Amino acid sequence: MKWNSLSRTFSHIVGFDDAPFPRDHRGGVSVVGAVYSGRRLEGVLTGRVCRDGDDGTGELVRLVRDSKFAAHLQLVLLQGIALAGFNVIDVPRLAAALGLPVLVVARRAPRREALRAALLAHIADGERKWASIEALGPMEPLGGVYVQRCGLSRDEAFRVLRETAIHGAIPEPLRTAHLIAGALATGESRGRT
Repeated sequence: MKWNSLSRTFSHIVGFDDAPFPRDHRGGVSVVGAVYSGRRLEGVLTGRVCRDGDDGTGELVRLVRDSKFAAHLQLVLLQGIALAGFNVIDVPRLAAALGLPVLVVARRAPRREALRAALLAHIADGERKWASIEALGPMEPLGGVYVQRCGLSRDEAFRVLRETAIHGAIPEPLRTAHLIAGALATGESRGRT
């Protein structure tokens, strides 16, 4: 897939995060997408994925494609590469299915060796999930956070961070998705994104 990177704007963005869940929880976990037009919240998408499952990529594709916002979206933001524990998102597949660039954002760089060890020791199909993480490459520091990119340049990613991180280093669509997901799970939002 080719993206024309000359003077692209990313004013219509959806940011996804998962809801908190107890350590011993098995089964479905809520996922929230906050849809922004510029600095204005335009809508919210909700879905569910299996804890440590493999349905995350498909669910995000479904949520975006089936939404009234699909035609206008220009970028997908993810709060980390996995939802609901180790439900690893296949970022290139997500980008290709939606025809949109994807930017993965994390406050801190993951401890890659610890992540790999946990996946291989405790997760069914952990090798495939690790291969998906490895294929995207390591997270790179950018704009006070760490990112992985698919379909956008480093300069474009920096511009997105600069324009959308209004209240700290985390882009507003991700911060909002995090707050809503927390409220859905516990009755009120709390904690940092």
